[in-house]
Amino acid sequence: MNVTVPIPDNFAARFGSAAELGRRALEALALEEFRAGRLTRPELRQLLGFGTRTELDGFLKAHGIAEGITMAEFERDLQDLDRGTAANDLVARFRAFSADKTLGGLDPVELIREGRR
Repeated sequence: MNVTVPIPDNFAARFGSAAELGRRALEALALEEFRAGRLTRPELRQLLGFGTRTELDGFLKAHGIAEGITMAEFERDLQDLDRGTAANDLVARFRAFSADKTLGGLDPVELIREGRR
């Protein structure tokens, strides 16, 4: 969903570029929804596009929120790790990329073996 917010030009110029303003507005809304209990940590992390819980923790700390996670959120993080979607996608892309690739006539495994002798 896209939301349009009219901002008078004399204010908008002070707020930065449209991209910066869009990101700041998203962060402010997400942070307020998190504080109100309408977003969980995993949902906040997903909404803001943080790759790790550590990045989210840094963001929250920078905005004055330094509370711990709940057991339910921790369990959800574990389930996400079990699914391993991001890691599995990365491994699959690497395997597809490296299929039939050679380095100097040797496949990467053979090249590593050569270096160990």
